[in-house]
Amino acid sequence: MPEPKVRKAAAEKKKVAENKKTVAARKDRQAKAPGAGRRWVPPTFIATGLLGVAWIVVFNLARDYIPFMRDLGNWNYLIGIGLMAVSLGIATQWK
Repeated sequence: MPEPKVRKAAAEKKKVAENKKTVAARKDRQAKAPGAGRRWVPPTFIATGLLGVAWIVVFNLARDYIPFMRDLGNWNYLIGIGLMAVSLGIATQWK
């Protein structure tokens, strides 16, 4: 009559093995998850920061020659600094 015990032991071993696989798979997903969809962050924050710097440089060099920049006046500094601030905000998303 040892067969039922053997079957129960085999069933328990199978459940334990399945649980281990499930836990391992969950850990793998969690390990990959933080940076999985964040590849856009470095190029975006670099581009936004450089655009902010370029905006201020172009304004200082060519303010009299670009009509819309001349019309904005000192608001151009706010636009450039705002772009750089947005860049720093984007950088916080990088993992």
